[in-house]
Amino acid sequence: MTADAGARDDTGGRPVAPSTGRLRPLGLREVRITGGFWGHRQSVNAAATLEHNLSWERRVGWIDNFAAVVEGRVGRDRRGREFSDSDVYKLIEGMAWEVARTGDTFAAASIAELSKVIERAQEPDGYLNTAFGHPGQGDRYSDLEWGHELYCYGHLIQAGVALLRTGFDSPLVEVAVRAADHVCDTFGPDGNQGFCGHPVIEMALVELYRATGERRYLHQAKLFVDRRGHGTLADIEFGRAYFQDDVPIRDADAFHGHAVRALYLASGAVDVAVETGDDELLAAIERQWEATVARRTYVTGGMGSRHMDEAFGEDFFLPPDRAYSETCAAVASVQLSWRLLLATGDVRYADLTERTLYNVVATSPADDGRSFFYVNTLHRRHVGPLPATDRHHPRAESSVRAPWFDVSCCPNNLARTFASLSTYLVTADDDGLQVHQYADAEVSTRLGEGRRVGFEMRTGYPDDGAVVLRVTETSPAPWTLSVRVPAWAADGAALIEPDGTRRPVGPGVASVTAAFAIGDEVRLELPLEPHWVRPDPRIDALRGTVAAERGPLVLCAESADLPAGRDVDAVRVDPAAPLSPDGDGSVLAVGALASVDDGSWPYAADAGTDAATTPARIRLVPYHSWAARGPSTMRVWLPVQE
Repeated sequence: MTADAGARDDTGGRPVAPSTGRLRPLGLREVRITGGFWGHRQSVNAAATLEHNLSWERRVGWIDNFAAVVEGRVGRDRRGREFSDSDVYKLIEGMAWEVARTGDTFAAASIAELSKVIERAQEPDGYLNTAFGHPGQGDRYSDLEWGHELYCYGHLIQAGVALLRTGFDSPLVEVAVRAADHVCDTFGPDGNQGFCGHPVIEMALVELYRATGERRYLHQAKLFVDRRGHGTLADIEFGRAYFQDDVPIRDADAFHGHAVRALYLASGAVDVAVETGDDELLAAIERQWEATVARRTYVTGGMGSRHMDEAFGEDFFLPPDRAYSETCAAVASVQLSWRLLLATGDVRYADLTERTLYNVVATSPADDGRSFFYVNTLHRRHVGPLPATDRHHPRAESSVRAPWFDVSCCPNNLARTFASLSTYLVTADDDGLQVHQYADAEVSTRLGEGRRVGFEMRTGYPDDGAVVLRVTETSPAPWTLSVRVPAWAADGAALIEPDGTRRPVGPGVASVTAAFAIGDEVRLELPLEPHWVRPDPRIDALRGTVAAERGPLVLCAESADLPAGRDVDAVRVDPAAPLSPDGDGSVLAVGALASVDDGSWPYAADAGTDAATTPARIRLVPYHSWAARGPSTMRVWLPVQE
């Protein structure tokens, strides 16, 4: 089919736009981040990360692969992994959101240039891939387990949808539609009965259906979701669970296998469930989300505890020093929680989103936006080397921020997430607006019957717990302004209404319904006193330890704050003693530094191993800032002083 230019989203564009659900997401023209914690990260993304990623994709040859297809040399000259096409598409998506957000001329020019290069590489029947289907390469769809052809289409389609919704005049929209039509023709009910080893095509097709109204895309997404879990793909060394092809998605107890794949599949399943009215499928994903959060998620919100297969471990297998917690898994978790929030209105999904954004997504990029963590460990035992800035690196299991990786899905996932982040802050329904994440922002939209409403949000969050919502647009009829009270704010939160009435509020939703006047203010005050948290006793790797939190932030000890020659593994803390603020979001803990005698055998008959301890005040810093001062050792979970 041909994309309808009228499908442009008059909200300014949204990554997720369900046709039904409890809450309606707002677009880039309806919510604008204006400063603060997230505003700074959006600015760095626009000024540095987009250009950085593009320059590296040119340097390592991923963009030239498309030209090599046209020139007939791709079988000889192709560079990068089999899925490198997808990273070009993710970057284009991020640039599309940035153009819609700010009118960025660099991003606009880059999209125009890349779109022309990619368009020329597409086959007449819609097939588009630089790793398969050309002389000297494997046949089309000859390796559904590892080939990532459908995965690449998924990110191409998501980029096309972003361009379509933002009104960007680009041939890539038609390229994406032709690719989607090719997928439906090839993998439809009477075609190839396979599916991709790496999900993402499912949610991409649903979003294209939402943008164009073409139901065949929704039907194909449903086919892909329903086909998985019956042992269709070849068995591999990690087992079919790696692909989520071991059990039908409706029957799974928790997310399992490769973490990014599992979360992308669940996101696509939610999309299918919402658009088809499949309450059973939606309930299955909700059940799996609950189990995964309760038993397979790190305190940072990170997911994935196995390095070998980048996968979820079994229940309560959450070793801090071997945490994989891939940045892309955090992005996927945010995408899934957002979809569940829109479908159900349950703010627990926004709680996990907040935790994940502040403690994984914000942790990955360096302050300058030009190097990144691929994985996000919770315990770094050795000081890593400074990475070279002029070459790409293997996957950073050593947990140093590096400028580029052989597999660089994470920098591009971050780019598109930061560019579209304002669309994850606020929702609407017929009765009012709901604030889920806090940032300096301006909001303006219409409610039912076309009532124009809006407010500006001002806050120093997460360093300050005050969030002020000042009404800037309103209608004569009453409407409701709601704010999420985070789960961690169990005691001490308060809501101040426009008339000055102050009332205590607990975790969940706090609302004010009124015939607001312009200038009225609703103020949320959240307690940010630091506190200790203890792990579930079934997490073997964490017994005898505690971690510190302050508001949404997880804290950590870093060797940069210890005396010379001392390491974070020497830290012991007293959780009975109060934590005290130390400026810049850091806190001081009462504790000690232990000395341990080395021996010829690491096991002793007695329980004690500390030879001596020296009383100390231990500085704990926000986890998202670790290694900002250079390579260091670090740990989140700290041993309790005996």
